[in-house]
Amino acid sequence: MELFIFARFHAREGQAEAVAAALRDVVAPSRRESGCVAIGAYRSTRDPRLFYIHSRWVDEAAFEAHAKLPHTVRFLERIQPLIDHPFEATRAKPIG
Repeated sequence: MELFIFARFHAREGQAEAVAAALRDVVAPSRRESGCVAIGAYRSTRDPRLFYIHSRWVDEAAFEAHAKLPHTVRFLERIQPLIDHPFEATRAKPIG
């Protein structure tokens, strides 16, 4: 069953453009992964420091593999000092 991921990133003061760049850099290689159905990065229209990644994976195993790839590991190391909260990604499945 497909797995949906929602990740929220609130940039520290003065770090919004660095967060945007990190998101752009991780989306392209993630999109090329065989288990990735779709992935996109988004910026809030009301809070310019608030960003999201929404992605869809063929299954939980595909996302687990993604989490271990070098570009994902580098992204997590790069993003943590740029955001003002601990990183958290929510794994979800449709309710309907």
